[in-house]
Amino acid sequence: MVTRLIILLALIVVLVGGCVWQEQRVSAAQQDRDAALQAKRQAEAERDSAKGSTTVVTQYVDRVQIMREVGATITREIPIYVTQKADAACAIPAGFVRLHDAAATGNPAGPPTGDPDAPAAGITLSAVAVAGTVADNYTSCHATAAQLSALQDWIDLHASERAP
Repeated sequence: MVTRLIILLALIVVLVGGCVWQEQRVSAAQQDRDAALQAKRQAEAERDSAKGSTTVVTQYVDRVQIMREVGATITREIPIYVTQKADAACAIPAGFVRLHDAAATGNPAGPPTGDPDAPAAGITLSAVAVAGTVADNYTSCHATAAQLSALQDWIDLHASERAP
């Protein structure tokens, strides 16, 4: 009778041990599955983010290239729109040159050093110093605006990924 009791207890211990072992295996498999699913979701999100980033960068590069081409065309056409007759008729005052240079550098112009109405030496209306510089400045402005627009698009794309 004692032998049967010992065998029965041993059998119960083996069955309980087997159940505990099986439960641990199932729990480990579920954790591995959850980790794999999480890694898959993260990889898909990174892939989608990379696709979106590539699209935004491509659009930005295309827009900036178009802006630069348009700016180069405008600069090339300065002699068509600003004729030699207009050049001769329009003297660029030194005050305008100082103010334009100050605005371009982002520094105040300071007090005038001479007559601001006196014509600036060697600067004509169609010269690169005036019409060309203004065209280049606007080209840079439009390119920077396109860059900032693309950056905002990129941020919006990635902000929506992080939102719950």
